[in-house]
Amino acid sequence: MTPSAAAESVPRVRSRSRSGVAMPLNAVTTPGTYVCHWSGHLLRVPPGGLGRDGVLGVNLVGSEPLVVTKISDDPDLPLSKARGLAWSFGLNIGF
Repeated sequence: MTPSAAAESVPRVRSRSRSGVAMPLNAVTTPGTYVCHWSGHLLRVPPGGLGRDGVLGVNLVGSEPLVVTKISDDPDLPLSKARGLAWSFGLNIGF
């Protein structure tokens, strides 16, 4: 899949801060708990993980767009709840 085709498969929504919203990793601008589409890993973004400009304080590079889905506003969400939410959104669970 080409990067542009993969990016087009990400749903376009008005608010990226809502749970259940898929977005490119570099579009994460709010704290919370996310699931990585490429691996099913859990990504926790605490308030301190965002710079003053609201940009995520990590830079991952891959051959395809790195897409995540926000499952909660709570970056400290217990794993059991995170698994249940990921399942309810139809996401692969690798944590």
